Amino acid sequence: MPDRDAVLALAMPMQGGLRITALTAAARAQGIEKGQLVADAMALYPALDVRDADFASDRAALKRLASWCGRYTPWTAADADGLGAEPDGIFMDMTGCAHLFGGEEALAQDLVTRFARLCIQARIAIASTPGTAWALARFGGKRISVLPAGQEEKALASLPVAALRLDDEAVGGLARLGLKHVGDLYGRARAPLTARFGGAVSLRLDEALGYAAEPISPARPLVPYRARLLFAEGITRIEDVETAVKQLADELCVLLERYHKGARQMELALFRVDGEATFLRAGTSAPSRLPAHLARLFHEKLQRNSDDFDAGFGIEAMSLSALVVDPLAPTQKGMTGEAEKERDIAGLMDRLCNRLGAQRVTRLQPHASHLPEHASRHVAVLSGNKLVPPHDWRVAAFRQDDGSVARPLRMLAAPELIEVVAEIPEGPPRRFRWRRVLYQVARAEGPERIAPEWWRTERDRTRDYYRVEDSDGRRFWLYRDGLYDRDTEMPRWYIQGMFG
Repeated sequence: MPDRDAVLALAMPMQGGLRITALTAAARAQGIEKGQLVADAMALYPALDVRDADFASDRAALKRLASWCGRYTPWTAADADGLGAEPDGIFMDMTGCAHLFGGEEALAQDLVTRFARLCIQARIAIASTPGTAWALARFGGKRISVLPAGQEEKALASLPVAALRLDDEAVGGLARLGLKHVGDLYGRARAPLTARFGGAVSLRLDEALGYAAEPISPARPLVPYRARLLFAEGITRIEDVETAVKQLADELCVLLERYHKGARQMELALFRVDGEATFLRAGTSAPSRLPAHLARLFHEKLQRNSDDFDAGFGIEAMSLSALVVDPLAPTQKGMTGEAEKERDIAGLMDRLCNRLGAQRVTRLQPHASHLPEHASRHVAVLSGNKLVPPHDWRVAAFRQDDGSVARPLRMLAAPELIEVVAEIPEGPPRRFRWRRVLYQVARAEGPERIAPEWWRTERDRTRDYYRVEDSDGRRFWLYRDGLYDRDTEMPRWYIQGMFG
């Protein structure tokens, strides 16, 4: 990192050759100016240290700084695409936020002070329009400018036309016509200007004066449900962060309850003293506004990353936002406790999904297949941030009232080979050996024949299923794989499940 007192400048190829895009105060003291040709600058100070400008890295750093400015307002956007110049600005919409910092003057002073701690020299301008604020920050000549509403025309009149964010060609063309200041454009006919320079001049002037809307497009999503905390001193312990999360969750849930909403996706923002910002997200399978539950979701994330948790020199501000909400009307507790049971299950799913990942938490859903081992599949419990409803797997013990065949309550992960003794080859088993234990069959029912699925590429054989009960009352589901009179290979017996 270069010395602050170094005579240093950044340059890049521009119109007319290699030009200075940024320079240190020490370089400015030698008479070097921004936009000057490097050759002219070297003539003034031959020992000037000139380095290549890296606009891509500058834009990335500016966007990170704009995210950190979210400690003041969620409406922040990096002005990183400006007329080929060095990206050096941040737009912030302070509407409804300035009173939290003691007013606009106090907010601007606090912002300048914090930038100074980060070794960033900043000029702050607060105005009713983004165009006027942009112009005063760059051409107003003051470190802090707070312009009352309605004073835009007077404040801009003496500034150069470049303050309207016009390109060099338009600025040069206006200068040749004697229109060097913004005030020179007041009262001018628009048609000749538009015919010569296009609509940019008139549009920029109207935007700066408030005659044309210029909304700020924030880099991060805007949310109406947000709670925030500021700390007098930066906190560094993860336990203090978790305590603050609980307080934020309490405040956020009060706001959600006021509008009968429940959080579905939340974002925790941690703003560090050194200008860095960290964002953590957590989701819920169903709308929720229970503070303890929402705070616990972030407890899982903070504890999981506790070894990598880095608060730097301290966290000076935090915010908790509900990015996605769904309606959640007040409900009355029932007598059966079903609502509480569903809420507990949803809470468990939220914890598991946030800890392990939504795609790693699955449940069984039915699948169209004749073969029992393929009749269900594992699907993620969340689909599009919605909880996949469970299937009703309730079955009867052996046979339903309508005559349909039931399935055992417990299915093995894969059918297991058994040894069977039957009275006749095609008859039910009389005894079988499974896992070295011999079972004597007292009763048997079947067979239920399941033919192979012709569309499957694997070779399957016809199965005959039997429901059997041994001498001790235990019930099993067995099947013979293959037929004696059709298959060349000897049929084999398997056990696939148990009843009861």
